[in-house]
Amino acid sequence: MKASLWANFLGVNLPSNILDKEAEFPTSCQAFQPDTKTDNTFLEFTEYIPAGTNLSLPFNDASCARPSQFISVDLCRIALLLETSNRSVVSTEVWLPRNWSGRFLGTGNGGIDGCIKYEDLEYGAVNGFAVVGSNNGHNGTAGDSFYQNAEVLRDFAWRAHVTPSPYMAGKEATRLFYGRPHTKSYFSGCSFGGRQGVFSAERFPADFDGIIAGAPAVDFNNLVSWRAGFFPTTGSTGSIGFIEPYIWKGLIHAEVLKQCDMLDGVGDGIIEDPTLCNFSPEAVMCTKERVNNCLNPDQAEVVRKVFSPMYGEDGRTVFPAMQPGSELEAAENLYTGKPFSYSKVCNPNRSKYKTLLTPSKDWFKYVVYDPSWNPANFDIHDAKVADSLNPENIKTWPNSLSQYAQRGGKMIVFHGQQDGKITSFNTERFYNHLSQGMGTSPSELDDFFRFFRIPGMSHCGSGPGAWAFGQGGKFEVARAPFRPSENILAALVAWVELGLAPDTVRGTKYVNDSLELGVAFRRDHCRYPLRSSYTRGDQWRCVSSEPLKKQ
Repeated sequence: MKASLWANFLGVNLPSNILDKEAEFPTSCQAFQPDTKTDNTFLEFTEYIPAGTNLSLPFNDASCARPSQFISVDLCRIALLLETSNRSVVSTEVWLPRNWSGRFLGTGNGGIDGCIKYEDLEYGAVNGFAVVGSNNGHNGTAGDSFYQNAEVLRDFAWRAHVTPSPYMAGKEATRLFYGRPHTKSYFSGCSFGGRQGVFSAERFPADFDGIIAGAPAVDFNNLVSWRAGFFPTTGSTGSIGFIEPYIWKGLIHAEVLKQCDMLDGVGDGIIEDPTLCNFSPEAVMCTKERVNNCLNPDQAEVVRKVFSPMYGEDGRTVFPAMQPGSELEAAENLYTGKPFSYSKVCNPNRSKYKTLLTPSKDWFKYVVYDPSWNPANFDIHDAKVADSLNPENIKTWPNSLSQYAQRGGKMIVFHGQQDGKITSFNTERFYNHLSQGMGTSPSELDDFFRFFRIPGMSHCGSGPGAWAFGQGGKFEVARAPFRPSENILAALVAWVELGLAPDTVRGTKYVNDSLELGVAFRRDHCRYPLRSSYTRGDQWRCVSSEPLKKQ
């Protein structure tokens, strides 16, 4: 890329004139009183935050596990309240960096939480975006605030996305502060945030010029049912079929790799394409000769069910199977012998990339049924009830994104191939569903929508693969330099603004996931329906996959 073009891409010459002088930015920030031109938007405070500040967040809900946030650049922090009804309000923060590129970035949420992702706000500001995030209408990671309050549920499902949404208020505050509107608008989210990105492209195609949707929680009602189905499938701790986490991580994962790791041509502990893996638990079943470190018949049946799709009362697929290789993460989340919970708290004895799931009331208790519902009694009829209810049209399973495509929008979707919270097979299913619904071939869909499978990556990040590619602020090692060749957000910007569509996503694996220990390896990840195939040395290439399957 030529130097002048690169400078324009980075936006290095775009700071507003009113902020040119060193002393004016703090003064302008403290004096800023945004008028968002709506009767239901209220300013809580504005404050100047200099680079190097460890920002304390004492009023952040403890379950959000974000007591503070380190700030790397000078920025103006604006806190707003958006009153959506007499029973609901959305908390919003807009972070405006001194060195603004002219771009705007909306950030997503996760699970069913109401947590502002401060790490993503900071990450956006570091890269020159005016960035906004919200609690999506409720505080914390539990869903009890949805119970008998349709207004809060409406905010969570969709209303926090529309006028006067946090994104619209953030764009207006940006215009007022810098004295001119943004040039381009982007969105980045993973998990439920990925669903928010897809939802925005479908329902509000003019809001964002570019969208990153990681591990999108699309077909949301059936996803929740799929997760709820693991408790009755695995059984409670101590039951004859229950499999302890150490068995999933040791015996079963080792056998998965034994059967499927070499399918790509190299044994590296990573399954490049789990769709090619037809795992057979019979290989580790107990026999007369093998009585230890093995599975009894009931446990083998649990494994078969886990790696099989969920079927409905009519025999149709409700949700795809869990992909082999995911058991390292799923053993701590879905296969615990307890109902899956969205609530999270910090656990200082665990890895900095993990959270501890704690018992809490779930989607079925507070939205589909009531708090008396017993998760142990979940059956496939409950899945039908949840999807038929489809509260506030939260499903998010569009047949077409043609309006978004026609206005020039671009979308990058990614999903880790050993995701243990949302099976990556569902994103492949969504891609194929969208291709068929729009009547487009993969090459035609590539014009605006590209999906990258990330081998060896868990849910939104971490794992043994080359999983760090600038996907957000949660993971320190994922803060890749803002270059399209190695940063997915920069790649989206280059696609939107320069027409340079990404053919691959380059990921990096750091030794022990530590920047200080240096790079272990890098790998270019292929866009679907292509897959990675090993050639020689450290060389890989993208090759054709199987033809698209009918849904």
